[in-house]
Amino acid sequence: MSGSMGAQVAAGSLENKGPKNKTKNARTVSFGDASAVRSIPAFSVIAFVVMMLFWWASTRVWGFDQAFADNFFAENPDVNQEKLLIAACNRSDECGEFSQFITPQQFPSIKDTWNAAGLLFTDGFQNTTIWEHAFTSLWRITRGMFFGSIVGIPVGMAMGLSSKVRGFFDTPVELFRPIPPLALIPLFIAIFGIGDAAAIPLLVFASLWIMTIAARAGMRNVQLSKVRAAYSLGATKRQVLTKVLIPNALPELFTGFRVALGVSWGTLVAAELVGTNIGLGTMIFQARNFTRLDVIVVGIAIIAILGVLMDVFMRILESILVPWQGKG
Repeated sequence: MSGSMGAQVAAGSLENKGPKNKTKNARTVSFGDASAVRSIPAFSVIAFVVMMLFWWASTRVWGFDQAFADNFFAENPDVNQEKLLIAACNRSDECGEFSQFITPQQFPSIKDTWNAAGLLFTDGFQNTTIWEHAFTSLWRITRGMFFGSIVGIPVGMAMGLSSKVRGFFDTPVELFRPIPPLALIPLFIAIFGIGDAAAIPLLVFASLWIMTIAARAGMRNVQLSKVRAAYSLGATKRQVLTKVLIPNALPELFTGFRVALGVSWGTLVAAELVGTNIGLGTMIFQARNFTRLDVIVVGIAIIAILGVLMDVFMRILESILVPWQGKG
């Protein structure tokens, strides 16, 4: 009897400790499990609000004479920029003292940027609408990424499958990969001319080596056991390539594509300096000549938004084509 009672007590104690152990194990497993990490939208909203508050507080005029501001805008109803009000206050003896952490000559306020965005979307800038600027830049990015990918991906895959091909292409890849695309602008102008003739090759150069290395890494990271299993089932080399190697290399290819997109957007502004008349980069540099910081910030914001949207699209496409990524 005592033995059976002791067994029951021991079983009961184990039952009581069971859920706690499960909870502890679940916490241990979730920490370090990359597949369990998700971006929480609420925290993204908080980060955006914090950035906007910092922008507002750092560019806001503290202690400004509101009566002077009301009279200024009443006498100048067509003026929308706060920096003109600040300049008028600095010239006038009737305006009191004020403080401002970041001046309009250093960075525009939210109000000035918002007004500039409204004018850009309605009237455009330098006789060109913002839609034309954005579409032209997107078309350049698309062409640069397309040609860089259709050349870089096959070369990278061949480097991952053949020692001879890798030995041949290792020299140009490692030689040209560290060169920043911006350093090649004078050379590309001399070779291709100005306009898109030089801008597109520059964007191709920016993405080519990234896609080559991504494809090479994708081939090398395929588990050999999967290749052997395919051959043991009677698969041909073409079947191994299309059914095993390429699908398993897709995660690396998507990572390289997203990195190449970021580099291409960074190169775009400089690429649109080489004699182009339309584009977000062209608009930014035209606005610089007129000291329109508000237009410059709007152009940068549009580039950032387009870059994020393209990255989100790539993530959605990756989740569809590579559903097993991050699942263990």
